[in-house]
Amino acid sequence: MATAGTKNRPLSPHLQIWRWGPHMFVSILHRVAGNGLAVAGLGVFMWWLGALASGPEAYATFAWAMTTPIGYIVLVGISWAFFTHMMSGLRHFVLDVGAGFELNINKIWSIISPILGVLLTAAFWALLLLR
Repeated sequence: MATAGTKNRPLSPHLQIWRWGPHMFVSILHRVAGNGLAVAGLGVFMWWLGALASGPEAYATFAWAMTTPIGYIVLVGISWAFFTHMMSGLRHFVLDVGAGFELNINKIWSIISPILGVLLTAAFWALLLLR
């Protein structure tokens, strides 16, 4: 039963109350990257496994599709999602052990983790393409 003074109050904090910070962006990015890996990554992985099991013609079709510009965009996107999700996961791991809760440290690592995801993706593709 609501009293007269609490009738229009929200039950929990809403987005209008919170001041947005890098930690909120990284948290949302972590979820987006994880879902992208689950959907696109699993789809490409299953296609690759099916092509391997189906023979040389099927694998040649897969290899052709993944070396087109759209295929490279998909593969770079999956690797970006992997590295971004991994760096954010490491940030959350540090928070789970009880470290990094200081505001400045948390803000710094919230900014650094997606940057490291991009740098690791670039390094990974540079290593693949320049070999």
